[in-house]
Amino acid sequence: MARLLPGHPGAERTAPSDTPRVAVVGGGIAGLTAATALAERGVRVTVYEREAQLGGRLRGWPTQLADGTPVTMSRGFHAFFRQYYNLRALMRRTDADLGGSPALPDYPLRHGSGRQDSFRRVPRTPPLSALGFAALSPSFGWREMTKTHPRAALPLLDVRVPDVYGRFDHVSAHDFLEAIHFPEAARHLAFEVFSRSFFADPRELSAAEMVLMFHIYFLGSAEGLLFDVPNEPFLQALWTPLAEHLDRLGARIHTGTAVEAVSVRPAGGFTVGTADSEERCDAVVLALDPGALRSLVGACADLGDTPWRERMARMATAPPFLVSRLWLDRPVRPERAGFLGTSGYGTLDNVSVLSAWEGEAARWAARTGGSVVELHAYVLAADADRTRTQEELLGELHRLYPETGPARVIDARHEWRADCPSFPVGSYADRPTVDTPTPGLVVVGDTGRTGLPVALMERAATSGFLAANTLLRDWGLRGHDLWTIPPTGRSRLLRAAARLA
Repeated sequence: MARLLPGHPGAERTAPSDTPRVAVVGGGIAGLTAATALAERGVRVTVYEREAQLGGRLRGWPTQLADGTPVTMSRGFHAFFRQYYNLRALMRRTDADLGGSPALPDYPLRHGSGRQDSFRRVPRTPPLSALGFAALSPSFGWREMTKTHPRAALPLLDVRVPDVYGRFDHVSAHDFLEAIHFPEAARHLAFEVFSRSFFADPRELSAAEMVLMFHIYFLGSAEGLLFDVPNEPFLQALWTPLAEHLDRLGARIHTGTAVEAVSVRPAGGFTVGTADSEERCDAVVLALDPGALRSLVGACADLGDTPWRERMARMATAPPFLVSRLWLDRPVRPERAGFLGTSGYGTLDNVSVLSAWEGEAARWAARTGGSVVELHAYVLAADADRTRTQEELLGELHRLYPETGPARVIDARHEWRADCPSFPVGSYADRPTVDTPTPGLVVVGDTGRTGLPVALMERAATSGFLAANTLLRDWGLRGHDLWTIPPTGRSRLLRAAARLA
């Protein structure tokens, strides 16, 4: 059962004669969540986004194919899991029943050896979800499982947030699984999916994040690992409607506008500077990716104190990744999954068949008789040869889906990026909290520490609400309710067993 965190009491809206002003630097999930939560209480909000579109790592932008078709490109597939309570609350501002984000029927995982796992038939009630997955999965062979060290696995049954970081942040996900002696196949298909979610090599990823993900999806919630996806590109489905909602609330949005400086005013408040203007405000929300946050804080000497600034300077960025979207002249087989996680296919980590679920891609495929597929490769070397890597991904697609071998690529887009947060071993203490040493300055995003059992996009949305509530409390305004899964495992019996570890 989801856990309610009631918002603090206060006035429903600010008085017109005493309206605070807030600058939100960054228009991704976290920044837009904070902006929405503040504007709904009457706060005057200005959002600054350096890109031409909102959405951050989920933004979309227009482009034109070689055949003249206007389409929307993005940085790749993102799934909206049912445990994303706070992100889904944001989405309901413009889509009350989430009808624009239908469910995909399954989340299959396939290994190059031919093994395939599925979450469709896995029970959703903990602890049957974890036990059912192991029982139904061909990757958990009973002969191999007898070789495991159950005592080393017991901590998976008693996750407590935030204590999990004190227990496991000093260990890598790889070493944690090595100590358990999990079968190699199970490790690839059941746990590396979590590492891939963080764009991380298991040898570098903090075991605390992997253990937390196990708790979120298997033992802490009843929603399992199935998810919804927007049925149109992110730009049309999510961000344009949310921008219209913010406009109706009186917020101002400046896209294509990078903030170059944030300074603390001697009499209180801040000055936010862009290349063309300055704005005075009472509070600032920093909603930037790790590299941009590191750069802005480094350029603004009066933000925070010395220890905080040193922690921001140490923030790590995940390795580069590639998203290749291909418009093919023929369809893939109809039984192909809308999204497939892979292991053992070289650098290929997953394949999406966009034309199976996204309206824009489906309309193009219906008109041309083709298909639209998207290939992801995570944790690439900084000096990876781009052309060769793109060709390798295409070759792995042909091996995985042989019917694409003779297909002609009508057009392609390749997005190389390196701006996602990294969660390396021992990094938890350095990660930012919402609060900072400077009153009125808050930090949001999926990099930060919230003290709650959330991760990825849900961590971004949750931090946005938390930051808004922090500021609203100072102004005597009512806070927003939050929901999370329980911070501990739901089975007392399993928690008791875990204490034997």
